[in-house]
Amino acid sequence: MFAAILCLQSLTSCLRQQKSTFDPRGSKNPAANTGPRAIDPAFAKAQASQPPPELLSPPTTDYVLGPKDKIEIELFDEPGSRTETFVTPDGRVYFDLLGGVLAEGKSTSELKTSLENELYRYYQNPQVGVTLVEAESQQFTVLGRVNAPGNYPIREPLKILDAIAVAGGLFTSRFTGTTEELADLQHSFIVRDGQMLPVDFQALIRNGDLSQNIYLKPNDLLYLPSALTNEVYVLGAVTEPRPVGFMNEMTLTAALGRGLGILRTAHLDQVAIIRGSLTSPRIAIVDAAAILRGEATNIRLEPGDIVYLPGEKVISADQIGRNAVDTFVQVVAANEGANAGVGADNASRVGVTVPLGVQ
Repeated sequence: MFAAILCLQSLTSCLRQQKSTFDPRGSKNPAANTGPRAIDPAFAKAQASQPPPELLSPPTTDYVLGPKDKIEIELFDEPGSRTETFVTPDGRVYFDLLGGVLAEGKSTSELKTSLENELYRYYQNPQVGVTLVEAESQQFTVLGRVNAPGNYPIREPLKILDAIAVAGGLFTSRFTGTTEELADLQHSFIVRDGQMLPVDFQALIRNGDLSQNIYLKPNDLLYLPSALTNEVYVLGAVTEPRPVGFMNEMTLTAALGRGLGILRTAHLDQVAIIRGSLTSPRIAIVDAAAILRGEATNIRLEPGDIVYLPGEKVISADQIGRNAVDTFVQVVAANEGANAGVGADNASRVGVTVPLGVQ
């Protein structure tokens, strides 16, 4: 287990330019419930953000070797020279008379050239063949409501739906035989190079919108949380940003009072409630200080709501919304990575860094 969070960049490109706001006290604010929430597929598809076209293009670069990759090397015209070996943890391969040639970060053709250059010390015009036998170093991670969460190698071009299939598919209810109610698609996400990508998992999985089915790259992290876990996420300027269990008719002040510790830097007059999809969130800015003073009515929350306390004065719901989604992805990815055993060795691979604090 490790204390870690993702070091994320701005999610401006991941969130819709037009964010909707809502009145959390309005008549359309439904009563809280403890079961999964039904979503209108037509509405979800209409609201889906569109990933840029380049994310839908298959990779064009050659496979880059790394530790644990298994390769076959042969020195032509030298009988018995064919051998299978692995790229060692220090990124090198050992062949014939060579003491170790750096392979990590090279394609098989680049490694072939390096081996031939080194072998010129021992052979006249050496000709080497290098073949990738098993690809293990280039991996992606799938966590959450899949049958076999974990790390998997990328041996061929894979898309998101392929990755979910490799991880055994979405977890299926033994009572209904369906998966929809078990994965919270609104709060599912994919992180690449420390940044959440603009993929609408609801549009992809429930509505079959294949424009969301982007190609994976090494070190991508996919997370599909459970829809059956009723939680509210209290994040931002608190001492322990984390999810808290949802209680029947849970209010904003009840969520804030769950022992998380509000920091002195928190701006309680600009508390944000984020509701709905991460890629198309609805945002309400609330004066929680007025509620605590008894000058405004309390607010009923819903399962899955993100309550975000900004640690500095901000002027727009758009900015608060970006900060809230950033922090949500940080905290959830860190917690789930720790629970799944993504330890220190894998932390840097999936973009995880040790935090100095979340505010």
